[in-house]
Amino acid sequence: MPLLLSTAYFGPVHYYARYLHHPEVYLEQYENFTKQTYRNRCVILAGNGPVSLVLPVVKGRGPKTLIKDLEISYDTEWQRNQWQTIVSAYNSSPYFEYYQDELLPFFEKKSRFLMDHNMQIHEMLCGFMEVENKLKLTEDFEKVPENTLNFRQAISPKVKETLDDAFHPKPYIQVFSEKFDFVPNLSILDLLFNEGPNAYDVLMESITL
Repeated sequence: MPLLLSTAYFGPVHYYARYLHHPEVYLEQYENFTKQTYRNRCVILAGNGPVSLVLPVVKGRGPKTLIKDLEISYDTEWQRNQWQTIVSAYNSSPYFEYYQDELLPFFEKKSRFLMDHNMQIHEMLCGFMEVENKLKLTEDFEKVPENTLNFRQAISPKVKETLDDAFHPKPYIQVFSEKFDFVPNLSILDLLFNEGPNAYDVLMESITL
């Protein structure tokens, strides 16, 4: 069954678990931007608990901005601040050094559009996991095959209880396991830094279809 997703900034485990389980995946580019979603934020685990890393966007003149036209704002030093937060949180994780050199450019270069930035990140993440980048952009709003599973809103930080009965996040050892119980569905970064090549298996075992 095909899957329809929104764009995501270092998407959560749920996002990538679903991505791996569907042969066709469509990415919505004609929806209006929605605030406080994974489109421009991710959640990592720091020394004091979960932290949201928000990628600021340029506010449009009108109330509605298509996600494909949304520009990134560089009015603040969010790139430097986010990278410092990531390093502080994961420097001692088993695989941080393995991925850091490829990740760093995303906190240095200045992409214009959010969606382009996220798609480049996704391409890199697929490389990390040695999987195919099978994303296809929608040609119009929700223009996808008839039987497509629409998960644009189902994977969201606003949704406290998952709307996906098949998603059961597989626990793994996290950096601050001695301080906190397992925190599920963090950014894919948390899983990669802690599990490395085993991340693929964790994702596959987190969906029971």
